[in-house]
Amino acid sequence: MKLHGPALRLTVFVGDTDTWHHKPLYHEIVHRAHSAGLAGASVFRGMEGYGASNHIHTTRILSLSEDLPVAVVIVDAADKIRSFLPQLDELISEGLVILDEVEVIRYVGRPAGQGGRR
Repeated sequence: MKLHGPALRLTVFVGDTDTWHHKPLYHEIVHRAHSAGLAGASVFRGMEGYGASNHIHTTRILSLSEDLPVAVVIVDAADKIRSFLPQLDELISEGLVILDEVEVIRYVGRPAGQGGRR
């Protein structure tokens, strides 16, 4: 079965060393999204990047791998995503937030033996 339709993608870019009350900031964002009942959240760690500081951060072995870029991606209905934004105002002192209109195709409930998990 496929579920599909319009949605809003929220992508939050922060550094992997950014913290909220001594915990990783990305961890707090994911847990707040979960508490808010948003459909799902994923965290992706970048291998290399730069932001407002214009300083390149990298995982290359000869470079210091500090404050690598992290992207937290959350997709849900536009009204649910927009109601979550004030929580980011509280959490983020430096970073970038992007909102994209997307179309979602979600596969759910495949019976065993029809390409689903076993």
